[in-house]
Amino acid sequence: MRSLFVPALAVSSLLLAGCASAPNDPTLTLQTGKTPAQYADCVVPKLRGSALSPTVSQTQRSYRIVVPSKVSADNVLEAYKAGNGGKVFIYERHLLASNFLPSSFERAAQDCI
Repeated sequence: MRSLFVPALAVSSLLLAGCASAPNDPTLTLQTGKTPAQYADCVVPKLRGSALSPTVSQTQRSYRIVVPSKVSADNVLEAYKAGNGGKVFIYERHLLASNFLPSSFERAAQDCI
């Protein structure tokens, strides 16, 4: 009985550590010459064209675009007003198999720079 307890405890500790260490840093940061509104006007149709369902919210200085995910945390794109255009922060959670190629979410974000 004790021989099963130690491996089970080790595995559960690793799983919990993975949840606790989920990154809050952007997975990608981009600079654009477009304003946040122009950038959102470009990226939202591209996301919809990729069969994604973005939700857009805005403040005086930024746009936040959220694409829900069925298997992981939602993907978020934030465009902020900066010097001569905008700064874009992408928060995307990849599945292990999808880390090798850019996702349609990332491609849409980069196409609108």
